[in-house]
Amino acid sequence: MTFPTRKDLIPETLSPGAELLARGKALAGNTSFKPSRFLREAEVPSEVVYKTATTGRIMQHAHIGFRSLDRTLEAMAQVHGRCRDLGVTVDRFGITLDWSMGYPQAMRADAPRGTGIVLTDPGDFRRITEAVPAATHFGDFMLGLPGALENTRAALEAGATALGNLGQYFTFRLPGWDDDVATTEATVTALGLIAAQKEEFDADILVHSNLDDGFAGLFLDMCCSLGMVLVEKHIVEDLIGARLSHCYGHHFSDPLSRMAFHAALVQVTDTPGTMIFGNTVSYQSTEAGNYASLANYLLADIAAQRRWPSGHAINPVPVTENQRIPDVQEIIDAQTFAHRLADHAPAYEALIDWSQIEVMADRMVAGGRVFAANVLAGLGEIGIDIQDPAEMLLAIRRMGPKRLEAAFGPGPTTDDRRAPMILAEWARELDEKAAEWVAIHADDAKRISPRGLTACVGTSDVHEHGKYLVEQSLAGLGVQIVDGGVSVDPDILVDRAVTGGADLIAVSTYNGVARSYTEKVLASVAARGLRLPVIVGGRLNEVPKETNSDLPVDVTRELRELGAIPCNGLDDVVAVLSGLSEKTEG
Repeated sequence: MTFPTRKDLIPETLSPGAELLARGKALAGNTSFKPSRFLREAEVPSEVVYKTATTGRIMQHAHIGFRSLDRTLEAMAQVHGRCRDLGVTVDRFGITLDWSMGYPQAMRADAPRGTGIVLTDPGDFRRITEAVPAATHFGDFMLGLPGALENTRAALEAGATALGNLGQYFTFRLPGWDDDVATTEATVTALGLIAAQKEEFDADILVHSNLDDGFAGLFLDMCCSLGMVLVEKHIVEDLIGARLSHCYGHHFSDPLSRMAFHAALVQVTDTPGTMIFGNTVSYQSTEAGNYASLANYLLADIAAQRRWPSGHAINPVPVTENQRIPDVQEIIDAQTFAHRLADHAPAYEALIDWSQIEVMADRMVAGGRVFAANVLAGLGEIGIDIQDPAEMLLAIRRMGPKRLEAAFGPGPTTDDRRAPMILAEWARELDEKAAEWVAIHADDAKRISPRGLTACVGTSDVHEHGKYLVEQSLAGLGVQIVDGGVSVDPDILVDRAVTGGADLIAVSTYNGVARSYTEKVLASVAARGLRLPVIVGGRLNEVPKETNSDLPVDVTRELRELGAIPCNGLDDVVAVLSGLSEKTEG
């Protein structure tokens, strides 16, 4: 693997970090932080103070995912009020924003829409922060994208004290937007504005970073994931002067690694956490069956939070999350379930082998410190100014997770790869799933492998784990893999398929644009005079343009009518591969 030079990573057009931070600080005087309803009624200056004072109770986080602002406000009031009547405190609400909010304000009207809410002006932010006396969490598509500064100013003026998602800076790419220099400058300027709030308004704003959405969620070694916490802390806290709060949890199903990561995180940071996200990957059953998965991860989170208080709120995700956007009663049910489970949890603590958890946590911390030190030293050696937050962010982003892990990971190197010290649970689970599936299809593999087929696999969004599973499974059948990319534009995906000599294109999609994205891929294929099969899997839905509902609808039939091959699972892909004739030129 070729190691990049400074010239590969840092263009001359990038503004110095000090200048960007100065711009952000200068804007602080014109950005009036106005305490939200939550801050006023809790009589605290920030969520940091609230979290610090509430460590004796398990805090709870609810996510609201409606596309309509009015429906979101109504849902927040209903959830908070009904839970309060049941004796359940919902401490914070996460607002599911639409990815189009990541674009600069002037581009949003024409940007492709997903399934989240769009806040069109600062007043919309204020309506949300005034809806209920609970903290408002503006997470995804705020920071880390080209619209970061506009979003941050609006959220601060509405009194929000937790803004994210820095993790998306490293991985998320907006369709049609390739200017990573502008994205970096907007992000660093916004971070400078956040840091200046402490001096201007005595407002301690949490910079939220969901580790599972960044490189930490793509590393094969959990030590590197923990090390990314230290690297991000160096940039945000040491170089910028803001407070960095981390979230994790999407891909931790095993209670041991989930609790060990929490214990390791507490060792390396004293900034209160935002929330521990629900392990939604484990929701693979019926509603009743998913309650077992809900209890599995919540019990681990509650026990870890009681032993190592960190300020993280637990996140009881409704058991219908894998089927549809949950309704209000389903959110209330999940919150009530979590509250009652917290009552039962102390009785289980005597059964837990804490030493086993602590041993794994200590290994993560040791390996993480090696990774972070290697990153700083290695980037410094090629001329990156490791005291410049803009250079650090852009250099890390451009290197990507695979090169970072191979170059700086703490495990031994073998054949240009880095063996994990602690294999990430998501990779272990997906490797096992792929191996089990390939074993079932051993006869298919004997038939398909000699054909020398090649598949180009890409995603319409940032969700890379589905892509990983498809690649591992198809490789097990003897299919060669071309990396189509993550959050890749349709034309670029098709270009990579052609360059790689692919016999088919496989698209993984989860962000509510299945029909429109696939239509563009098919158009690009047709424009080149090709007849490449295009298979599409994942969440095959989209919000109709002409509808009275904000909910996405299934578009499987429409995909088939367009000429694509919709797949409900990997078994459907076997039929496509079996139907392809032996590979021929062209």
